[in-house]
Amino acid sequence: LKPQALSAPAQAKVVPASQPAAEGRTPDERVQLRIEGLPESLQGRTLDFYPESSDTFHHAAELGKDWQQRWDGAAWVAELPLSDMRGDTPAKLPVVLALPPAERAAALEQGQPVAWRAEAPVEGRWTAAAMASVSPALAAALAANQAAAPAASATSLWMALLGGLVGGLILNLMPCVFPVLAIKILGFARHGQDRRAQRLGGLAYTAGVVLSFLALGGLLLALRAAGEQLGWGFQLQSPAIVALLAALFTLLGLNLAGLFEFGSMLPGRWAAAHARHPVADAFLSGVLAVAIASPCTAPFMGASLGFAIDMPALQALTVFAALGLGMALPYLLASFVPAVVRWLPRPGAWMDTFRRAMAFPMFATVVWLVWVLGHQSGIDAATALLALLLAFSALVWTLTLKGRTRAVLATLAVVLAGALLATTAPLITTPAQAEGTGTASAAGERWQPWSAARVAELQAAGKPVFVDYTAAWCVTCQVNKRTTLNHEEVLAAFDQHGVTLLRADWTRRDPAITAALQQLGRSGVPVYVLHAPGKPPVVLSELLSKSEVLGALATL
Repeated sequence: LKPQALSAPAQAKVVPASQPAAEGRTPDERVQLRIEGLPESLQGRTLDFYPESSDTFHHAAELGKDWQQRWDGAAWVAELPLSDMRGDTPAKLPVVLALPPAERAAALEQGQPVAWRAEAPVEGRWTAAAMASVSPALAAALAANQAAAPAASATSLWMALLGGLVGGLILNLMPCVFPVLAIKILGFARHGQDRRAQRLGGLAYTAGVVLSFLALGGLLLALRAAGEQLGWGFQLQSPAIVALLAALFTLLGLNLAGLFEFGSMLPGRWAAAHARHPVADAFLSGVLAVAIASPCTAPFMGASLGFAIDMPALQALTVFAALGLGMALPYLLASFVPAVVRWLPRPGAWMDTFRRAMAFPMFATVVWLVWVLGHQSGIDAATALLALLLAFSALVWTLTLKGRTRAVLATLAVVLAGALLATTAPLITTPAQAEGTGTASAAGERWQPWSAARVAELQAAGKPVFVDYTAAWCVTCQVNKRTTLNHEEVLAAFDQHGVTLLRADWTRRDPAITAALQQLGRSGVPVYVLHAPGKPPVVLSELLSKSEVLGALATL
């Protein structure tokens, strides 16, 4: 299916049924859905309906018996029964309308869209689903659970905090954080046996990490409150941010390689302040660590972020602070425990060699960021970014020169870089064409592009589905893809059990994928889900192993 945005908003209204409840059941509440802005060619035709919220309505196999659709002028209108497994009323209902299966092949051959997506704001509220009939013992247990809700909420918060702390600790083992580890080792070696400097550096680094996590988490919560469909790692869904990070890591790599020193390029007063306050370097290294590590999702971290997104703002921010504290904790302990850094050699010539060697992990990070941009905006955009980074490097080099030569060459470099930026910026920020970088072409025949409608269709047909929620900027996703999901034994097991493989590419912002992750209690990638017929979805761990996948498939 090729979902297409509607040109006009949709509306959803809760319509309670008139008949009273019977035999302990709640009234058969229904939702009246009105969608405008569909193509004129669809008017009067019968369309298939796929809700993205799988538990809100009856499944497609049951829905056909108990719902009606009609056309009110140019508006498609339907009245749909709510599922017995529905939860609380959401702010919006994301839905997909599609041509019937018999008409899709012809439309696809003509290059026409076959599905249209809308997010309908909900007016009114429905009651959450209740069980049809319960025994006295179960009713008493439910009442006890209701009375203990505050305690359960407090327990959830403490579990989220613990998961955030452990997830932050494990985050230090993620490949995306390796370049920052080199900076911290240099920091420990530079201070040598100066215990006071070590402790101040550890505290400053911790402050930089925790405050950065709080700032990033606060921005995420604020944007979501404003109606944006965002999740963890949202900043790297922007090609402009990816390009800026590539420039930053290029600058850091050139500095570590010895091309320039920050102090020599700053005005004398600033350079003196920089030398007097090395604590600022430690703080900024904490900010840098969060900038590059934040898109990663470590074990325990995904569930904690999922809890945090739905918590009140103050509680959510404490979870983000716990993530930051967990990530900074090893360095904080190392700065206060002499035995931890005693194995490092005394400061000497080796530090200069080590520093120059650490430029290469920085440049490797730049390679990765250019690759990410290639997935987001295409190969031409990646080439344009490389040209910009080359011009930027030339500009940095000219600033290291002296006298009139510096003024002339630096001016030329600024003009060249400015002209190149004006020319290539639109290319970098424009999404790639689907045929060049789309999920279907990148995934090949085995992996198909994800859509909520496709999942609902396969589930209605009784077929098992495995969904890989991934992104090009997620290093953990790429590692899992190459070590586990592409393993011959795992692929053979998928074929043996007749599992359809879908890949949800979150490299660029996609509200449908964000909504699907929220339904799973997650706010970032990687997420791996096995949908088995008649069973609740099984969410696998972030660090995926072959044995875990084979074990989940064995339950089918």
